[in-house]
Amino acid sequence: MQETRDYILIIFGLTLYAVGFTGFILPHGIVIGGLSGVGSLVYFATDKLIRVSVTQYACNLLLLAIAWRIVGKKFVARTIFGATVLSLAIGIFESFFTSIGHPLIAEMSMSAILGGILCGIGIGLVFIHNGSSGGTDIVAAMVAKVSNVTIGRTMIYCDMLIVLSSVFLPFDGTLEERLNVRVPMIVYGWVVTFVIAYMCDMIINTNRQATQFVIFSSKWEEIADLINQEAHRGVTVIDGTGWYSKNPVKLLLVCCRKIESVHIFRIVKGIDEHAFITQTNVNGVYGEGFDKMIVRIKKPKKHEAAVK
Repeated sequence: MQETRDYILIIFGLTLYAVGFTGFILPHGIVIGGLSGVGSLVYFATDKLIRVSVTQYACNLLLLAIAWRIVGKKFVARTIFGATVLSLAIGIFESFFTSIGHPLIAEMSMSAILGGILCGIGIGLVFIHNGSSGGTDIVAAMVAKVSNVTIGRTMIYCDMLIVLSSVFLPFDGTLEERLNVRVPMIVYGWVVTFVIAYMCDMIINTNRQATQFVIFSSKWEEIADLINQEAHRGVTVIDGTGWYSKNPVKLLLVCCRKIESVHIFRIVKGIDEHAFITQTNVNGVYGEGFDKMIVRIKKPKKHEAAVK
């Protein structure tokens, strides 16, 4: 059931990306990063003859054919599914929005930002459910396997270069006129790419964000009891030593949802105004009362099961 839910949400996320891209970004002629941007370059260079979805899918298959020995079969299989769904969704919505004949939002800035938000939310949903949309992820994964360059840095370089390449699209006019038209579009492309990345990070981090408290107080027993009773959160008591006083102290370790952090803080300060508190945002709190780990456990092969 968990795997089925993952695939449903991956499909939903990719569909959301397709709507944001084809409905709000592509109609204004903005080229963004990733293979969607490469598809846009070919689309505009061929006077809208070759669809974005066709170029995107062909490039994904080509990159996967090159990468499968480096990144592994599991990554390739997961990426083929995501790339196929994304290309189908973009193909469908591309035809739909093209038939309308005009952008849904005439004002370019608002349309680009809204499209970037939708794309970022979509990609974020894909990532938190163990999916992959392919694109520059494949290039970044290959580079990370054979060098010390991080995946994030490689993706930034690739995306910036793809957007910058839009300056070479066909244009009737002088070099100065070309730059006057293309440079603002390049800026739009970089802004939208940043918005997509930012929203993707927000979705991923918000999904796992929690707060951790470390509390030092002489009234630690009262605080721990009240946190249990009122906030319904567990408290771990840790033995420590204050090195200045050389006296033993008790530390309370508490993890809670971010929205519960103010309540915890008020409980502590209501009992001991002089309590020393550290409050930290943490990602990935899993277990009772928090998130479940979303991982796919590799099933043992038949001969391995027989040995066990």
